[in-house]
Amino acid sequence: MQRARPKSCLSHLPSFDHPDPHILELAVRTGDIDAYGHVNNSVYLKWFDKVAWSHSAMLGIPVAECVRLRRGMAAHRTEIDYVLAATLGDVVQAATWIVGTDHRLRVERCFQVLRSPDGTTLARARTQYVCINLDSGRAARMPEIFSQAYIVTAGSSS
Repeated sequence: MQRARPKSCLSHLPSFDHPDPHILELAVRTGDIDAYGHVNNSVYLKWFDKVAWSHSAMLGIPVAECVRLRRGMAAHRTEIDYVLAATLGDVVQAATWIVGTDHRLRVERCFQVLRSPDGTTLARARTQYVCINLDSGRAARMPEIFSQAYIVTAGSSS
């Protein structure tokens, strides 16, 4: 029988929205800070992009493979909820999960950014991607390697 850890042991652990996230730890840099003294909203988009590419590479689809196949997943729509601001000196964990796919054209990811080490959620996002032909820029059917790699890793509710 497993024993639950005391609550005090769990209080320092990150609280991700879904199990088994793909995570990148990132440090807030001076160039990330805007006139308001916090991380600019555009930086969160860069973090989401960075963790998505890292996850894709881990799944066997690095940028070089996309270029070779002349196919890629392009962001079609992104919704972001900014919860709290990150500031200079913060270290954050950007996490992603695949929450939907039709295995033909579309993939949907969720993202969450937590401040380390307290695990406070700073932002959440959901992005819909469409497979495109890199030569024409038009939507194109996913190569088999994409449809096999981009599988749902978390529930679609967040």
